[in-house]
Amino acid sequence: MLLHCDYVLLSEEAQLMTPFVNLALVPEAASSYLLPLRVGHVKAFEMFALGEAVPANAAVAWGIANKAVSNAELRAEARRVAERIAAKPIGSLTAMKRLMRDAEKLVAQMDCESAIFVERLASAEAKEAFAAFAQKRQPDFTGIVRQ
Repeated sequence: MLLHCDYVLLSEEAQLMTPFVNLALVPEAASSYLLPLRVGHVKAFEMFALGEAVPANAAVAWGIANKAVSNAELRAEARRVAERIAAKPIGSLTAMKRLMRDAEKLVAQMDCESAIFVERLASAEAKEAFAAFAQKRQPDFTGIVRQ
């Protein structure tokens, strides 16, 4: 959902993950469309395929977030930004946001992702991934025949 946000503040201690492939699933919430737009194909592939945590400072550098601040500053900084945005003309903000997003493309991408996500949930790979998670072990996909 973070990719649908217009302004993103993170704690400096935050780590972001896209664990879909690790769980034998696919991205959802149009993230397969939005993440490459934000960070480029290569970084998006890295995040999706490897599923490794991205530290807050990297998320800011890659354009996923606007700013990272200490936990102690987070609430006050969020309030400052919200107040600055709230002071702007609402009609202009609303029109600008509409121009920045292709709502039809987002909905179409979410529909496509959802259909594949449902298929993946029923896959042998997903069953192995979830069983391994519950059993606190690494999944073993080697004996699973591609569906």
